[in-house]
Amino acid sequence: MTKAVIFDIDGTLVDSVDLHARCWQQAFHEIGRDIPFRDIRAQIGKGGDQLIPVFLNKSQRTRLQESLDSRRSALFKADYLPRVKPFPKVRSLFVRLRRDGHRIVLASLAKSDELAVYKQIACIDDLIETETGSSDVQRSKPHPDIFQAALQRLPAAERGSAIVVGDTPYDAESAAQAGLQTIGVLSGGFAEQDLRSAGCIAIYRDVANLLENYESSPLV
Repeated sequence: MTKAVIFDIDGTLVDSVDLHARCWQQAFHEIGRDIPFRDIRAQIGKGGDQLIPVFLNKSQRTRLQESLDSRRSALFKADYLPRVKPFPKVRSLFVRLRRDGHRIVLASLAKSDELAVYKQIACIDDLIETETGSSDVQRSKPHPDIFQAALQRLPAAERGSAIVVGDTPYDAESAAQAGLQTIGVLSGGFAEQDLRSAGCIAIYRDVANLLENYESSPLV
């Protein structure tokens, strides 16, 4: 029986994947690299430490990675974060989970101030048991650090019955390395087959669809 549910945020609880991709595209453009939107979007779900090496060689990363990541963060907070919207029924799903005695954990690579805004956008800040953010990990997805950190926030008795909900193959790959199974949602725009190939044990259109099918889902 599932006792704890660990949620990714971007693309899972809030509609932000395209915004992140546009923000990265703008940041790369400012350093003279024009990268197709579709190529960047395919990498969203990773943190800057894993995304930037896809597009810059080692020499470029040595010179530019820190400033590029900082610029992207500033751009996102100023121009893109205010445009993030919640997906339908996020709060309703969380209320149902809490009613049924499930512990809820957020596992995001967002910085703490961004994470606070996300919780307000999704109207879930009063329903969260605990959370992890970028400051809790050394490596981003698809490495397991973020979910390992989330597990450490749980009582030992609940770690073996936790499950992840995420929207990218990187969520499923990261969770698997941490010994967790993943429910996939298509709201982040990744293909169902990609989520299944990465190890998702069930796929739903979005969290609203997961709530509709709650009783037959791996959440119970």
